[in-house]
Amino acid sequence: MAIDALISGRIHKPPQSRLSANGKRFCTTVLRATARDGNGFYVSVIAFSQTACDALLALDEGDSVALAGELTPKIYTPRDGSEPRPSLDLVAHKVLTEYHIARKRKAASESRSSESGRTADPHEGERQELDDALPF
Repeated sequence: MAIDALISGRIHKPPQSRLSANGKRFCTTVLRATARDGNGFYVSVIAFSQTACDALLALDEGDSVALAGELTPKIYTPRDGSEPRPSLDLVAHKVLTEYHIARKRKAASESRSSESGRTADPHEGERQELDDALPF
């Protein structure tokens, strides 16, 4: 059973590029996602898309990232015989990092400024949202 998911967390194990037996490139990493109650889960991540691999390989341990893809819940039983724990496997299709967000905001800002013929204010949209009337 795979679940269509968007999951965020921090890179726990640096991404690695690998080659399959048939010579196709893929990437792997481990993500640490924290639940609302403070408990964390380790997510084993694999990506086959060239775009997703390139984005993952640009990240280091501790970097924040959001991943979209097929999530499979599993049970991990440690070798030391301790209590089994939940784990997750994710086949990542899309990768969203702080770099991607900054690039999209810049492109949107440039688009708005070219449409209006004035210089872009990177915080214009944020201010407008804050100035809206409260709904209650």
